[in-house]
Amino acid sequence: MSPFNDKAKKWSRGRRGLLSRIAREVDPDSQSIWFHFASLGEFEQGRPVLEGIRLHRPNTSIVVTFYSPSGYEIRKNTPLADHVFYLPEDTPANAKALIRLINPSLAIFTKYEYWPFYFRTLASHHIPLYLISAIFRPDQVFFKPYGGFFRKTLTYVTYFFTQNQDSLNLLARLGLTNASLAGDTRFDRVSTLPESRKHIPEIELFAKEAPVLVAGSTWPADEALLVNLHIRFPDWKIIIAPHEIHEEHLRSIEKLFPDAVRFSKRSKPITHHPSPATVLLIDNIGMLSSLYAYGQIAYIGGGFGAGIHNTLEAAAYGIPVIFGPNYRKFQEAKDLLANGGGFSVQSTDELIAVFDNLSADASHRQHAGQTAGRYVREHAGATAVILHLLVEKELGSNTIGE
Repeated sequence: MSPFNDKAKKWSRGRRGLLSRIAREVDPDSQSIWFHFASLGEFEQGRPVLEGIRLHRPNTSIVVTFYSPSGYEIRKNTPLADHVFYLPEDTPANAKALIRLINPSLAIFTKYEYWPFYFRTLASHHIPLYLISAIFRPDQVFFKPYGGFFRKTLTYVTYFFTQNQDSLNLLARLGLTNASLAGDTRFDRVSTLPESRKHIPEIELFAKEAPVLVAGSTWPADEALLVNLHIRFPDWKIIIAPHEIHEEHLRSIEKLFPDAVRFSKRSKPITHHPSPATVLLIDNIGMLSSLYAYGQIAYIGGGFGAGIHNTLEAAAYGIPVIFGPNYRKFQEAKDLLANGGGFSVQSTDELIAVFDNLSADASHRQHAGQTAGRYVREHAGATAVILHLLVEKELGSNTIGE
């Protein structure tokens, strides 16, 4: 697919000569701690643990690998790691070569990543392997009659830190009791966003004198709904941060919203007057987690496709969160729906009805937002649980700074 797809091209190019590059850049005689993340979302999820271990072991080399270009390209220069690479394809030869080259004393994988040959090789070398923020569902292959090969992969894991009790119970059904309930480290990460966010003068000017809907990680199906919302509520401004920012997608959004202004054009000069534009199109990566600070309501994309994106970043700012119907794989979305901080819609009419209710009743909107923010704060703490056990079992008795 690489000749036709930019992401596939980066995935392929990033793995050419990869093991040779790793051999040149990493000292195999020096042990490391290995973190692997599927993509950017998993990196942010595991980041609090990465930061804690970096603080505890400042002189130990940390190697980070990514499966996806969307993680590697954005975090390849992160100061939290000494080395950042793509993950070589999961083959017996690659697994042996990579583990020999980076010489890990400890491996930490996040959420969904289960690579049979890497796991088996780590186990054969007696290298501890921890899964953090792990989550399981009954429909996964591990729990199917034909899932024996994949169940075997789970037996190579030293310890699982699960997000919820259901996952713990499912592991127990397989006879895997080397696990405990820690929670989701994403809560620790997002709970700090309101204090650590970037202040963006251009966005502040855009958001002046009008309420703002922040639409994050949108896909075409989401944008089609937002067009009708924009027509129905012209007094609201919209910030659209699409999941993919290639030129074709950006142009398709501009066709839907003829009055949209791209952030890259808006940012040149900075004036002291509010923007007359009512739709701001974000055409870069890395800004979304700070954008929600400027909104009164958030819309999270992906719910009309494979699944919704991160709802917690928006909820952390204490604003209500709206998303599409495909949310059932995401416990936090189900929880937000149950406690009144989140709202799911299946059509334009439902979106307009929910938005009308929230926009017309300020007290209802504020209560829903406060409920969402409180949910995030109350579920923080997984990182401390994980680091406590890692320090006790693997990292020595030095105290990790608060």
